[in-house]
Amino acid sequence: MTSAADTADGTHHMPFGAQLRRRGGVDFRLWAPAASEVSLVHVPDDGAAPPSSSAAERLSGGWWHVALATATASTHYQWLINGDLAVPDPAARQAPQGPHGMCRVSDPSAYAWKQPDWSGRPWHELVFYELHVGTFTPAGTYAAAAAQLPRLAALGFTAIEVMPVATFGGQWGWGYDGVLPFAPHPAYGSPDDLKQLVDTAHALGLCVFLDVVYNHFGPDGNYLQAYAPEFFSRRHDSPWGRAINFDLEGSEVVRAFFLHNALYWIEEFRMDGLRLDAVHAIADDSDPDILQEISTRVSTLAEASGRQVHLVLENEKNQPERLAAPASASGHYDGQWNDDFHHAVHVALTGESHTYYAKFAAHPIDHLARVLTHGFAFPNGRPATEADAPLPLAVLVNFIGNHDQIGNRAFGERLSMLLPEPAVELALLLALLTPATPMVFMGDEFGATTPFLYFANWDGDLREAVRNGRQREFSHVLSGAATLPDPCDAATLAASRLDWAQAETPAGRQRSELVRQALEVRRQWLVPHARELRTMDHTAERIGTHGLRVTWRYGQGIQWSLDINLGSERMHNVPPAPEGVAIFQHRWTHAGDGAPSVWEPWSARWTCTEGLA
Repeated sequence: MTSAADTADGTHHMPFGAQLRRRGGVDFRLWAPAASEVSLVHVPDDGAAPPSSSAAERLSGGWWHVALATATASTHYQWLINGDLAVPDPAARQAPQGPHGMCRVSDPSAYAWKQPDWSGRPWHELVFYELHVGTFTPAGTYAAAAAQLPRLAALGFTAIEVMPVATFGGQWGWGYDGVLPFAPHPAYGSPDDLKQLVDTAHALGLCVFLDVVYNHFGPDGNYLQAYAPEFFSRRHDSPWGRAINFDLEGSEVVRAFFLHNALYWIEEFRMDGLRLDAVHAIADDSDPDILQEISTRVSTLAEASGRQVHLVLENEKNQPERLAAPASASGHYDGQWNDDFHHAVHVALTGESHTYYAKFAAHPIDHLARVLTHGFAFPNGRPATEADAPLPLAVLVNFIGNHDQIGNRAFGERLSMLLPEPAVELALLLALLTPATPMVFMGDEFGATTPFLYFANWDGDLREAVRNGRQREFSHVLSGAATLPDPCDAATLAASRLDWAQAETPAGRQRSELVRQALEVRRQWLVPHARELRTMDHTAERIGTHGLRVTWRYGQGIQWSLDINLGSERMHNVPPAPEGVAIFQHRWTHAGDGAPSVWEPWSARWTCTEGLA
C-alpha cells in the first residue's frame, strides 16, 4: 500500500485514486463495496500497446487495490466492475476524456511553482470577483483567464472566485453537476494549466477561491450507485434525489472522500479558500457534522503550513452559528454569500416581487437597513427580531449579482439590463463600500450587457427534461408562444461569453474607473480599520420613502457613514448629516454645513468622522 513516504513531493496523500510511488509504479485504490469483481484496464503512456487488464485485490471494508509497477505519470486507466461495467476513478486527478472515458495518472509534483512563498491575505482585505472559466474569455480556458488577471488586480480586486471546475458530463456547463471532484474539467485545460492560473494570480497579489459542490453528484457520468451505493443516503433526500450519505453506514468513507477533496484543492493547487455550494442541501445528523469537520481540518492544514486559508458558505438557512470572525478549529466559517443584501437592494430598485423576492416586497428598504447594520434580514430563515444579535458584518459577502441571481433568471439579465445606469452604479457602489466583504460578478465591473444564461451540454432524455423543466419554472414570465433560450444549445453558451470589447468603450472605461476609485477608497479608509469594527451599535435611519442614513462604528470613536437615496425622485429638505469628511460621492449635490440637503435620485455620499479624518 502507498504511504506518505512512498509518494512524490507536492502530493496530497489520500486513500483514494492513483498514487505515484517514489520508487516507481503506481498504486490504484477504489472503494467499491457492492462489487464482486474489480479489475484495472490500463494503457501505456504512448498508447502504442493495446489495453491490459490487471485483477484487483479485494481488501477489507470494500476496498480494492492494484499495484502496477510499470505504470507512470500519464498512464491511462479505467476500472472494470463485475467484468462488464467500465467506470472512471471517482478520485482521478485527471480525466482528459471526461467521465465516460479513461482517466490519466497525474504527477502532482511536476508543476514548478513560481510563487512558492505565497501565504495568502487576511479576510478583511478580500474583494471577490466571481468568474466562470468557460465564458470569462472567448477561449474559455485556464490560460486565457490568467491573461486577464492583471486588469482585475489593477482595478483593486484581491481575490477571484472560480465557479466549479470538477469534471462533468459534456464539454460545457456551469460546473455544478460535477462527477469527478478531483479532476479539473478537461475542456478548460490540464491540471497544470489550472495551477498556472493560481500561480499567476498569486504573483499579482490575488487570492484564488474555488467553488466546490458537496451536496450532490451530477446526472451524467455518475457511476457510483452501481458499485458504491453507500455514497447515497437511505434516510435523507435532496433537490437532486437521494442526498449524499454523511451520517449512516459507510459514511466514514464518504466523509473522508469529501474531506480529502477540500484539502486536496488547498494543498496541491494552493487554493486560498473554498466556497461551499448550497450547504443548506447537505443533510447530516452527525456531531460534528461534515461542515464542521471540513472547517476544522482546513484550519489545521492552514495553521501547519503557515497560510491564510478561508472558507465561504452559500447557505439559504442563514445560520449565524456557522459563522465566526475569524474562523477557527471550532468548525466555523469565515464568510457567507449574503442573499439578503442582494434581494433587499434588488427589490428596492426594481420593484420585482416574484418567487423569493416576495418576502422583501413590502418593506425592502427596512430589510436593507437591517442587513447593513445586523447582517441578515432573515436569520435562520425567519424575519429578524430585536432578539437576534447582529453578526460581525465582515463575514457577509455582499453582491448585486452572481451566477445564480443572474443565470437563474429566465433570460439571464444582469441588473444593468433592468435599471437605468445611475441606479446600477449606486447598487454596485453600495456593495463595494460597506464594512461587509464585496463581490462583483464577471463583467459587471465594466457594465457588460451580455447575459449569463443557464447552459449545460446534455443530450437525449436529460436534455429534454432540462428544457421542459425550465419552461415550467419560468411559465410566470413567459407570454404567448415565447420560449426560453435552449440551455443545451451551444448558442446559449456563446451568448453568455463576455464581450471584452465593451470594456474598452467609453462607457466601459467609465464604469471600470468608478470601480477602481471605489476600491481605492475601500483600501485607504475601510481596510486599515477593519479589525476595529464593532459588532454592535451600528444604526440605520429611514429618510423619507427611499432614503437611508447608516452609521457604522469602530473603535476609538471612528464612524463610517452613508447617506443614500435609492429612489428615482429627488428628495428635498433632508436634515443635515453629522459633521464629517466626505470621502466618496455619487450624483451628490453639496449643501452648506448645517443646511438641509437635496438628495438627487440614486445618489449617495460616504463620510468619516473622528479618527479616520
